[in-house]
Amino acid sequence: MRGAADAPLTVARDGSVAVLTIDRPEKRNAMTAAMWAALPGLLASLAGDPAVRALVVTGAGPSFCAGADISDLLSGRDPGDPMADVRRDNLAAQAALRDFPKPTVAMIRGHCIGGGVEIAASCDLRFADPTAVFGVTPAKVGIVYTPSSTKALIDLVGPSMTKYLLYSGELIDTPTALRAGLVDRVVPSGDLDAEVRRFADVLAARSALTQRSTKEVVADLTAGRDGEAVAGRWYRETIAAGELAEGVSAFADRRPPRFGWTG
Repeated sequence: MRGAADAPLTVARDGSVAVLTIDRPEKRNAMTAAMWAALPGLLASLAGDPAVRALVVTGAGPSFCAGADISDLLSGRDPGDPMADVRRDNLAAQAALRDFPKPTVAMIRGHCIGGGVEIAASCDLRFADPTAVFGVTPAKVGIVYTPSSTKALIDLVGPSMTKYLLYSGELIDTPTALRAGLVDRVVPSGDLDAEVRRFADVLAARSALTQRSTKEVVADLTAGRDGEAVAGRWYRETIAAGELAEGVSAFADRRPPRFGWTG
């Protein structure tokens, strides 16, 4: 599956795991305006597919994503705000990925710069190998970073590291990204694909209802709310759907649970 002829985003399915690949390796997978615009539609089709239980986001070739294609940044129709169109589609793409209702894992090798960090930060989890390098570079081109993208960085690495990245535009290596909280797991080179697939299969076998409720409660808490109403709604749903009963029964019987809730 592709987003559009001029939007090289590809989707492959392997059982209950979908893999979305930024497929422009000749440009280190830099995101064009068309690619940002196509991403929400692709994600919506996967979100609506009950057979998809987890999503892996990665890049073709040796890089994850080198950011937004610089040639599109000033291509908007409004001379007073030439970035308006690409900014709108960039923000919509990030929101669609953050709001994707199933677990998402960014699988990162090589360049993860600018818009690549935005994509990775919009995923639930980030696995990288030692070749990965990270940077957020608006200060190199005079861009005002959007509040939502800034908050996503703050949520992961805190205010001080966010300022370090945005002030300097310097690249950081994988060990530094791990210490900062930008990366959740570092996997040896050559093992990344297999380990991410193993972990995605684990996610696909767990309760989708628990995962959905976790995602919504975490979002509520990081937005400054108490999460109680969201948690209460999902608790009632796990009783009604039989997910809790199945989980307890499977534990008592020492068998894998057969969770049936798909949303």
